[in-house]
Amino acid sequence: MKPIKPNNIVWHRATVTRAAREKLNGHRSVILWFTGLSGAGKSTLAHAVEENLHKMGCRTFTFDGDNVRHGLCSDLGFSDEDRVENIRRAGELAKLYLDAGVIALTAFISPFRSDRARVRSLVPYGEFLEIYCRCPLEVCEQRDVKGLYKRARAGEIKEFTGISSPYEEPEGAELVVDTGSQSVEESVAMVIDLLCEYGVIGPDKADNRLQLNWSALAGATA
Repeated sequence: MKPIKPNNIVWHRATVTRAAREKLNGHRSVILWFTGLSGAGKSTLAHAVEENLHKMGCRTFTFDGDNVRHGLCSDLGFSDEDRVENIRRAGELAKLYLDAGVIALTAFISPFRSDRARVRSLVPYGEFLEIYCRCPLEVCEQRDVKGLYKRARAGEIKEFTGISSPYEEPEGAELVVDTGSQSVEESVAMVIDLLCEYGVIGPDKADNRLQLNWSALAGATA
């Protein structure tokens, strides 16, 4: 699905700049792109990171793959073509939040390297941080919180990533988190350290990070 670009529209430059928004927020904006199989823990980790950042006083928003498909991408299925368009839209949306000075967290399977690379190409170096939630397929199937793997194995769901549709592992992710074996707390700490490394948040915010009630997050994986 190739978007049509009208020839009678002109980009309007805002008087309130991204730099001004970032200064007001007290941190840089960035896209945190969580990718991995269904059940790998993308949504759990993204929301746990967001809760930490929120308690640090950061402006954040998490785009969950399922939630986006309820609205913005409700017209798309799961064919290769529709998956490409789904990620294209998500990438453009995340870019808008980047301009808004917000730390945009996304939790999408995003199975194709080319799609993730396309989103990366939308923004300058260091503003798209790919986080691979690495989890063995058998562990994802054991979790199967939504019952999707069971249905896919029974042939009820076609083109299901990891079963009847491929997942292409990242080759140059900024961070690899072993969500099959690491705790949520350990994984969150790795992401926060990554944000410090790239200068998104300063040491003052990181030093004041608050501990979450991790037990409340147990069991929810996506």
